Amino acid sequence: MFFKTVTELKLVLRTILTGICIFLIFVADGQKIKQKYLTTFDDKVLHFGFSLGLNTLDFSVREYIPIRTNTFFKPDDWQADPRQIGYEDTVRADVASLIPGFTVGIVTNLRVSRYLDLRFLPGMSFGERKLTYNIPVISNTGNQIFNPENPQYSYSIKSTFLDFPLLVKYKAERINNDRPYVIFGGAMRIDISKSASVDLVGLTRVGYYAELGAGWDTYLMFFRLSVEAKVSLGLINQLGKGPDNQERQYYTEAIESLRSNIFTLSFHFE
Repeated sequence: MFFKTVTELKLVLRTILTGICIFLIFVADGQKIKQKYLTTFDDKVLHFGFSLGLNTLDFSVREYIPIRTNTFFKPDDWQADPRQIGYEDTVRADVASLIPGFTVGIVTNLRVSRYLDLRFLPGMSFGERKLTYNIPVISNTGNQIFNPENPQYSYSIKSTFLDFPLLVKYKAERINNDRPYVIFGGAMRIDISKSASVDLVGLTRVGYYAELGAGWDTYLMFFRLSVEAKVSLGLINQLGKGPDNQERQYYTEAIESLRSNIFTLSFHFE
């Protein structure tokens, strides 16, 4: 099966449904005969622009069930803590809700043929994910000291990415001032957010993604506006090393694989 988790399938379906909605919104208006703008725009070999967008970050999580199947797991005695995790326990984690983030970038477009473009869109993305566990999240040195009356079950991971996507854009025929398209390709992202040795869950800095999306070009009087929905599926395990001995190790040791997934709704100005 191509999609390894339900989360990845939901991301792709969300992208497809967003593309269909964009198509339905514009198709009726696009059929009307009207004055055409920027009639030679697509003849340019190279052009530039900028991009603004919203994103949501997600994880595809695979745990060790039970935790003893991780050969590196060693239960420690946290001062006879009754919440200590043993060999036969299972610690589960998932992203329970999505938090909106922000994306900015530069558009570089190379015309390959009448229907194909090669696009490089370097930029920055800012976002956050909250891993929700089935056990309370306790930090000795952080800001999540255990309170039995109000236990916390989520751990926040904030990311600032340098984005380097390289995409192929396949365009349909232009309909007056509108043109639907699909995009596909790959991306490398570098997480430049600060990390510390006491982070309960750490991530590797570099990630690689497969990207797929759809959009709609609208030719206006002075520029082209593109509305685009895109899903980015992480290709590698980005789980980093666990915290030092000041913190509980099992929040990281319970996870076998942590792959990053991103949904982006972009507005390109070219």
